[in-house]
Amino acid sequence: MRRKTRKAVVHVTLFFGALLFIIFLNLPESNSKFFAWDKVRYQTSSVTLPEARGICPGLERTSKPALVVSRVSTDGDIKWSDRLSDKYHRCVYTADAPLDKTSVHLQVPANRGHEAMGYLTFLIDNYDHIPEAGVVFVHGSRWAWHNDAPDYDNTALLAVLNITAALAPWGYHNLRCDWSLSTCPPSTAPQGSMETSSQAFLAPWDYRALSDAALPMALASLFGGEEFAKYRAEVYLGRSAVVRSQCCAQFVVSQENIWRHSRDEYVALRQWLLDGPANKDAAHLDDKVAGRILSYVWHILFLKQTDNEISGGVVDLDQLNIQACPRADECYCRLYGRCNLGGCDGPGSCSGQYQLPPNLKAPTGLDTAFSDSDQIKLGVWGKDGLKH
Repeated sequence: MRRKTRKAVVHVTLFFGALLFIIFLNLPESNSKFFAWDKVRYQTSSVTLPEARGICPGLERTSKPALVVSRVSTDGDIKWSDRLSDKYHRCVYTADAPLDKTSVHLQVPANRGHEAMGYLTFLIDNYDHIPEAGVVFVHGSRWAWHNDAPDYDNTALLAVLNITAALAPWGYHNLRCDWSLSTCPPSTAPQGSMETSSQAFLAPWDYRALSDAALPMALASLFGGEEFAKYRAEVYLGRSAVVRSQCCAQFVVSQENIWRHSRDEYVALRQWLLDGPANKDAAHLDDKVAGRILSYVWHILFLKQTDNEISGGVVDLDQLNIQACPRADECYCRLYGRCNLGGCDGPGSCSGQYQLPPNLKAPTGLDTAFSDSDQIKLGVWGKDGLKH
């Protein structure tokens, strides 16, 4: 590289670095730990809304908890969920399926926001018929790297999931217990920090950094809406505050906690995904970023706080962070009956219960190795990390 070219590159880098620093310093800052995240206030720019085509057949008559599966065709055969029909009323949404104009059942308006589009469409089109027993929201693959089991099997996890115990503390619970790739560890940098902003700028291929850096403005858009100037610091996550959250957007939530938000709020949240470039406050155009941002939002919407009720207009961030990240050993016992585990030396993991797989991919061949339905019905792991 010629000397002039190198010098130009250095100057450009320094210029944009300085610009980023100036922008960062001018972002709103709040020392408050209380935020007006009680209501979705985003205002859509669209003059028309999607038709209701996501009705889940028979939901109004069921006494079972609903199992909402949000998938795409590449997730593979959905027959794995057939084994769960005795326990759940299944509502399966395939985001990339062709539109059937003759049907009003189990269709989404767009393949956008990853699992969020199926989740939100269920909430909107079935709002009046949310089961009293609650709702479990999951992805479409049976085997996935983030499924919190030694063999990454979501069928077996869902078979033994204790919904009553999961909902007892706060009416919401993420299905993961291990803290890997979450924002639960104390070492996690605040989403609005200079460290996060710099990483997003220097590594635009790092979707985690991009979504983390975009989170403060996304929260302001979602919970401030056109009233952002009014709420400002009360909805904007400051440079030193951090939203702690479990990974991967699979969770269970009670009927009561779903109904604490109006149907219109879920419509607004879905429109935030759908509006695109027509609205400057809408979701990031990159689906990986938009979907990951919403993975931070579910627990804000659904966790019931004990001291400062959301109905009172505020969310206590410190308390929210504690609720969002229970100890792994307590979580395994509460959700899956895997109690008195050994090897739980820290709050975020228990030896033998979960291991982050290489390249974030579940091992191949699991569908052949564990095809016996009897193993699914048992679905119990011992302290050794094996099914018994």
